[in-house]
Amino acid sequence: MESKKFVRFSLSLFLLFFVNLTFSFAERTGYSKDEFIRRRNALMDQCQEGIIIFFGDSTGRRAGSNPGAYFRQDSDFYYFSGVEDVNAVLAMTPKTKEAFLFLPKLTAGQITSDGPNLLEDKNAKKKTGFADIFPLTYLDEFIARNGSRQGYVFFLQMAPREAFLSFARRSMLHYNDQVPIDIYRYNKLKERFPAFELKDMTSMIDSLRVIKSAEEIEILRKNGRISAEAVKQAMLATKTGVFEYEIEAAAMHVIIKNGARQAAFPPIVASGLNSCTLHYSQNSRKTEENDVVLMDFGAELDYLAMDITRTWPSSGKFSPEQREAYQIVLEVQKACIEAYRPGATVEEVQQHVAAVMKKKGLDARGQRGGFGHYVGMSVHDVGPRIIELKEGMVFAIEPGLYYPQKNFGIRIEDTVLITKNGCEVLTKDVPKEIDEIEKLMAGRK
Repeated sequence: MESKKFVRFSLSLFLLFFVNLTFSFAERTGYSKDEFIRRRNALMDQCQEGIIIFFGDSTGRRAGSNPGAYFRQDSDFYYFSGVEDVNAVLAMTPKTKEAFLFLPKLTAGQITSDGPNLLEDKNAKKKTGFADIFPLTYLDEFIARNGSRQGYVFFLQMAPREAFLSFARRSMLHYNDQVPIDIYRYNKLKERFPAFELKDMTSMIDSLRVIKSAEEIEILRKNGRISAEAVKQAMLATKTGVFEYEIEAAAMHVIIKNGARQAAFPPIVASGLNSCTLHYSQNSRKTEENDVVLMDFGAELDYLAMDITRTWPSSGKFSPEQREAYQIVLEVQKACIEAYRPGATVEEVQQHVAAVMKKKGLDARGQRGGFGHYVGMSVHDVGPRIIELKEGMVFAIEPGLYYPQKNFGIRIEDTVLITKNGCEVLTKDVPKEIDEIEKLMAGRK
């Protein structure tokens, strides 16, 4: 009798575990089904014919250089699908305004190991808004059947952006010069379906991702608050003699506790001379007296990044030299933010910065101001060079001064949203005025 009870209890636990693993679609995030449908329709409106194809990530939940990291879906694939299943393919037919998902048919063992995908969910089409969800083995037949109906055109993301740089670095050793996966897929489709014309839709995707929707803006606002609190707690965890990784841990605790699964990029906690290395990420040094700590940090919440940099004194008080440099960087950044509005150009922003610095009698030390980098699904997100600001753009502004001969660097960075009439600082809740920072540091336990 006891053994039967144990079997029933074990089965109940397994079923509970099985149900809780069904996170294939974006139910747990801040997005609605309609958000993904809107995005798909917007892309199909631009393409108008043929078959649009996106490939999801194939590495699985425990692959890659960081085996403990969470699985993260390919950004473009997730942007249009909301699906986190591994080895997925998304196809869209602009003429009929339909979207189809293709997934591997999992074995019972695979389901037990990693959980089910959407093929196992009888309500999947209703949840996702796809016209149909097919086994992955049907993909080539689907393409062959729809070529004549939709037009013999493939729309692909053929410019892999970040892949170009990593490929160039990797290929310095010729044993590592395998082509990027996007190029391999392009060649494979061309080989299998020679009648199709292949067109690049990268610029279309980027134009959609650059302007944030209402749902994205609400998630970014929430992420701004979470990430700001994380950096504030990192400040409070700082004192002479703590290690950089202890400061990082204080920030990571905040974002994970508040629903972000991971940082948007490797956190930078740079003390002393490390603060002059722009992308320092070892976070292993013990802080010393009279150091500044430069922290560049942000959470990833629902596939959207945040980017904040603050610089503060490990002892709680800036030295006169640190204070002077800090004030210059701060005034440049504040002047930039004042000038941000729809229609503003980099020249107009720089003119405003110059006028402010002259009025305040400050030497900008070469800092001119301008625009930073886009922020979105990546911390350095996709998009054309910013010529003119538009409502809905989100980017980071990060002026800095670096003095390696003096063992300190200063950078101040916020993520901003261009609104109808100006600019909203999404990361405003973390102190950046000198007096505010020193007051916060004075309250450390």
